[in-house]
Amino acid sequence: MSATRRRLGPGTIIVLVLVAVALICLVTGILPAPDAGALGARITPVLGFVVAITIVAELARDAAVFDVLAQRLARWGRGRVIALWASVVLLAVLSTVFLTLDTTAVIVTPVVVVLAQSIGVSPLPFALATVWLANTASLALPVSNLTNLLAAPAIGENPASFLSLSWAPTLVGILVPVALLTIAHRRTLFGAYRMPSAGDPSDRVLYWGATGILLALLPLLALTHDVWIPATAAAVLLIVLFAVRRPHVLRLSLVPWQAIGLATALFVLVETAHANGVLGFLSVLATDGHGFGQLLGLASVGALAANGVNNLPAYLILEPSASDPVALMALLIGVNLGPLITPWASLATLLWHHRVVSLGVEIRWGRLMLWGVIVAVPTVVLATLALALVAG
Repeated sequence: MSATRRRLGPGTIIVLVLVAVALICLVTGILPAPDAGALGARITPVLGFVVAITIVAELARDAAVFDVLAQRLARWGRGRVIALWASVVLLAVLSTVFLTLDTTAVIVTPVVVVLAQSIGVSPLPFALATVWLANTASLALPVSNLTNLLAAPAIGENPASFLSLSWAPTLVGILVPVALLTIAHRRTLFGAYRMPSAGDPSDRVLYWGATGILLALLPLLALTHDVWIPATAAAVLLIVLFAVRRPHVLRLSLVPWQAIGLATALFVLVETAHANGVLGFLSVLATDGHGFGQLLGLASVGALAANGVNNLPAYLILEPSASDPVALMALLIGVNLGPLITPWASLATLLWHHRVVSLGVEIRWGRLMLWGVIVAVPTVVLATLALALVAG
């Protein structure tokens, strides 16, 4: 028993407790059966996508897709750090937009940190870029963030409807953090670096196969309404490819069990609170106006709630307060672009911190939180202004 307890970290214990409470709500009927059924129908494709895209990202990493890409970015930079910086920003944005923010935090972060260390450049600005862009670039498409997938059906029937409202705030969410990081780390970013030696993937069949599957998947994620379908197909193709070429990589831990358990438990608990009227007092936040002040109020509450309790429950709690697509997008600005301050505001931030510390990068939470305030406040305000202008 003691050995088992030593293997369970605090995060795992918290998830297990939440899952147990959620099960009690379901079994005892505290969450009525009709509400539970409706919730299940809503979240099943969402969680299915999360599982599939996580498997895709993990297997693509094992096929060296991200490592080879990073090496090529370094060579394309031709020894200029600012050119490499622009390439890394682009990589982080594309990874977040199409493969979710967790992929950027967990997979892209160690790649670019190790790359910076290998060429003799401070990895700190690159590490900060990945964690901030993982959050702020995650507003772009429904597939970019779990909160987006939940909101997408109410915003529009296809990704184009979502993008028509999200493109301007997302652009702000990318430009503001990048501009502030560039100014703060200008001495590092306007320097030079030594060119790294070229490296080839150990298994070219795996590399090119995984690369081809990713290239085929990305446009489908931007064009398809039921994104779990192409993501699942890509995951199956990669599993078959690895079963032939590198079967020992296929393991149950490819499935993000803890994240799925946490998300499912939060879905059930917040739905239980809504079904029993516990959160009815939040109706005072509801708005059907599209003025900048009204939208900023909703975005600000979302950002504060995300930094207080985490962005996913913050969205679930406040969702009924957003009465139309524009208000929903304002709420998404708050819970996606705002959680840059507290460590627990976003699961991606916690995952990122574990990765960078294990790679020897010193991160002090006090300083990181201060910089988070400096970045989050103007980003949320300007992104909401952009939404108000786009929405007319």
